[in-house]
Amino acid sequence: MSDHSKFYIAGKWVDPEKAEQIEVINPATEEVCSRISAGSGNDVNRAVAAAKTAFATYSQTSRAERLDLLQCILAEYLKRFDDMAKAVTMEMGAPVSFARRAQVPSGTIHIKAGIETLKAFKFEEDRGSTRVAKEPIGVCGLITPWNWPICQIVLKVVPALASGCTMVLKPSEESPLSAYIWTEIMHTAGVPPGVFNMINGTGPVVGAAIASHPGIDMVSFTGSTRAGVEVARNAAATVKRVTQELGGKSPNIILEGADLESAVRAGVRSVMLNSGQSCDAPTRMLVPAKKIAEAIKIAKDAAEAIAVGDPNGNATIGPVVNKTQWERIQHLIATGIREGAALVTGGIGLPIGLTRGFYVKPTVFANVTNDMTIAREEVFGPVLSILSYENVEEAVEIANDTEYGLAACISGSDLHEIRTLAKKLRAGQISINGSGGDPFAPFGGYKLSGNGREVGDYGFHEYLETKTILGYTPEQVAR
Repeated sequence: MSDHSKFYIAGKWVDPEKAEQIEVINPATEEVCSRISAGSGNDVNRAVAAAKTAFATYSQTSRAERLDLLQCILAEYLKRFDDMAKAVTMEMGAPVSFARRAQVPSGTIHIKAGIETLKAFKFEEDRGSTRVAKEPIGVCGLITPWNWPICQIVLKVVPALASGCTMVLKPSEESPLSAYIWTEIMHTAGVPPGVFNMINGTGPVVGAAIASHPGIDMVSFTGSTRAGVEVARNAAATVKRVTQELGGKSPNIILEGADLESAVRAGVRSVMLNSGQSCDAPTRMLVPAKKIAEAIKIAKDAAEAIAVGDPNGNATIGPVVNKTQWERIQHLIATGIREGAALVTGGIGLPIGLTRGFYVKPTVFANVTNDMTIAREEVFGPVLSILSYENVEEAVEIANDTEYGLAACISGSDLHEIRTLAKKLRAGQISINGSGGDPFAPFGGYKLSGNGREVGDYGFHEYLETKTILGYTPEQVAR
């Protein structure tokens, strides 16, 4: 069992103020795999002080200097690829194949995208005699989740570094091992002392201290909507910028002209991916009423083909992250049955053959109506709800009838129809016919799915202040 009790502050590994520790549980075995320290408000104070000191110098670095630093980070990240994959598998149960194919490569992709974005980013522009400048906002508090642990760290740290900011990172206490490797990467890559600081702890203590700290100028948070509300509430008194990427209950509209077999199978895979622990998972599948029986059969076959088991073996999906999450998913599945949804496959309890670990059966519900709990609450597990609609107008109404608005999917054959439909959906990202991610496109949500955007140049803007300098070019005034 490893020990990860130290914090990283001002370029050094340091002891926390208190000896209190948090056990890190391997969700596949239910055994303790490491221990981390539970940080305090004073630990946050130390990290913020280091970041503020470093900001005076780092904020004045050139584009070329920041590009060199990011290139060094990329090189070190690639060297630690295998270590990172093992850590992600151990801390949150991602199958080895998925950790190596998706979880860890997502970090590589976004580091590279950050480098390319920085090369072309306009920090200054002239409008007549006025200069508009984009300057680093200051010390940033970064609070990241456990479901895509290294991806979410990279999505915040890279634009902060590229923009000239310094930072304090609090990774999830459920998945801190990958954050330790990332911190070692930052140190080896030569990130100046105090520019990057890392503290572990709980949301109610360390997260709240970061959000409310007067020395922190902005907070970037990814996690549940409930926790995001608390971050915003704690940040309000200091009027700092808060960006939030929160929950989702994304619709997947399969149109009349779509290849039903392909669309349904792809939809099932998207929901089950990462054991259903993705905020943009298309968990509400909307199917034309006259095709519903066929869609249910396809979904059943697709879900039952998904192998659940040991993440170090050949499983397609592993466990969910912890016991609390497992119990919540079981409760929601039971609620779906009680409220009258038809259980197509899966259900409550552990999958056959598994006696320990937080594994969930790939579950499909049919005859779901949009007022049911499983259609309204984010399950965050491998659970799909299939709903029917009579016409496209009703599909739009159902899709938008949610407090969330992170993502949506549309499948069909008529591109004009799809594009028209996409304009009507209240969601931050629309995927057409299975289109994959774009590392330069903005990602974020409407409504209770958050505010602000990550990825590409839109992500950079969140870490920058806008300064207007009047009369910057007086010769234009004379002309």
